[in-house]
Amino acid sequence: MPKFCANLSLMFTEVSFLDRFAAARANGFAGVEFLFPYAFEAGQIAERLARSEVQLVLHNLPPGDWSAGERGLACDPRRLGQFQDGVALALDYARQLGVHRLHCLAGIVPPGLERERAHETYIANLRFAAAQLAAHGIDLMIEPINTYDMPGYFLTGSAQAAAVIAECGAPNLFMQYDIYHMQRMEGELANTIRAHLPLIGHMQAADNPGRHEPGSGEINYRYLFALLDELAYDGWVGCEYHPRGDTSAGLDWLRALSKTDRHTANR
Repeated sequence: MPKFCANLSLMFTEVSFLDRFAAARANGFAGVEFLFPYAFEAGQIAERLARSEVQLVLHNLPPGDWSAGERGLACDPRRLGQFQDGVALALDYARQLGVHRLHCLAGIVPPGLERERAHETYIANLRFAAAQLAAHGIDLMIEPINTYDMPGYFLTGSAQAAAVIAECGAPNLFMQYDIYHMQRMEGELANTIRAHLPLIGHMQAADNPGRHEPGSGEINYRYLFALLDELAYDGWVGCEYHPRGDTSAGLDWLRALSKTDRHTANR
């Protein structure tokens, strides 16, 4: 069975953010991820990680003004200084929290900006960020995101992400493969995962439609999770979904998967 981590920005929202670490641990998660830590002091989060005995797997670089609809700065040539400051801030948090993966949101292409210019800016910013993180043993993730949920987003497909990684040439740059986003954008999930597995440094899961629990929609997660075992994928799978109700009650899919895994191991 793959290693699952709970996304605390979406899960366990029945309690305050700092209490979600303990809630995740109580429900069997050894790892957690979230979108952004910057509303809290790093020491506050570090204390909850230690107390709950969970590992922080991943968080994002600053996205710009999230509440105003910004979804990253990496493709915007007008924001180079702000992007570089964000890398420094994320790195400071990552070092204090023991994180070994940071995700760089590509951003929405600004109106009127030529796509070629956005691409050049994106590559330059990724090379800068990857170099800064490499000095501290941290990997940089890029994630294709579907344009239904995020219209105008620059990075939208797995082949595009693979080409960006090749062009950047940074050994610590990897793909963050979100099954939900890629189901909406391209489908062909199993073959795509097989083809890009060496580039995938992190995965995330939610079902479609609705971005709810695995098993709630059209994606055959039982097959895909078995495939990850077959391929010997040893990274984390982030549960980045909106629970349909109480988070703990909605974890029946994971409990059933664990039960099946134990039964298979004991045969």
